[in-house]
Amino acid sequence: MLINFSAQCDSAIFVAMLSMDPKELAIPKLHGYLLGAVAPRPICFASTVDKDGNVNLSPFSFFNVFGANPPIMVFSPARRVRDNTTKHTLENVLETQEVVINIVNYNMVQQMSLSSTEYPKGVNEFVKAGFTEIPSEKVKPPRVKEAPVQFECKVNEVIALGKEGGAGNLIVCEVVQLHIDERVLDENGSIDPVKIDAVSRMGGNWYSRAKDGLFEVPKPLRTLGIGIDALPEAIRNSEIFSGNDLGMLGNIEALPNWVKDKVSRDPLVHKTAQEKLKKGDVSGAWDVLKTKI
Repeated sequence: MLINFSAQCDSAIFVAMLSMDPKELAIPKLHGYLLGAVAPRPICFASTVDKDGNVNLSPFSFFNVFGANPPIMVFSPARRVRDNTTKHTLENVLETQEVVINIVNYNMVQQMSLSSTEYPKGVNEFVKAGFTEIPSEKVKPPRVKEAPVQFECKVNEVIALGKEGGAGNLIVCEVVQLHIDERVLDENGSIDPVKIDAVSRMGGNWYSRAKDGLFEVPKPLRTLGIGIDALPEAIRNSEIFSGNDLGMLGNIEALPNWVKDKVSRDPLVHKTAQEKLKKGDVSGAWDVLKTKI
């Protein structure tokens, strides 16, 4: 691969530029450059169903709005680089021609990350990520109750952009019904950017929050996270843990050996574990949750 370094001199400023032909880059490397540069990107959940009614939920940052008359949204499930297979979202859309676009905000970002785990076909990510399904009015896929805004859509067109791993598939869909949580509206009935608390995707593990700027979310396990549905009842139904907390606790490959009936129900213990989670210390949070004998 030929990499050219060019220098630009303007007075006392010296800039070195790395110039590359994308065709000569490995796809993962090119993917990293693209996502690191084209940022921040809004994030949505696409909820779909297959022809048999099985539900799928998947997050996308290859997503945006492209018109208001008619109201058009576009997102792109890319072909997997490692084996050139297609995602369940794309397969479902091709079968049913319907999708719900659910907007992701900060309160659900850890659950969003967990739901991006590639569970086998037929596994409902609503359940794994701890979200609530609510019926749509005009399409078959359910909505995410916790999402501040939900768009029911009919698919107008699916445009395949290539046949190799990493190629996108543009899903062009028209909004036929929208739902807005009134709590994110200002006094004029417009969406308040602070109240909606939107998040966006950067490169690597980095995200951006409209209110506070950059923060980091470790990528989900390459193996399958156990999911919120597999957490002990004492944790899952805790009045202390938020959806983000549960998303972090559910993004482990297996429960600690000591779990079973040894998880503390003490709210003060849960508070201490929550402080560990705020620092990104998931292992430490699990250690705190062990009932002391």
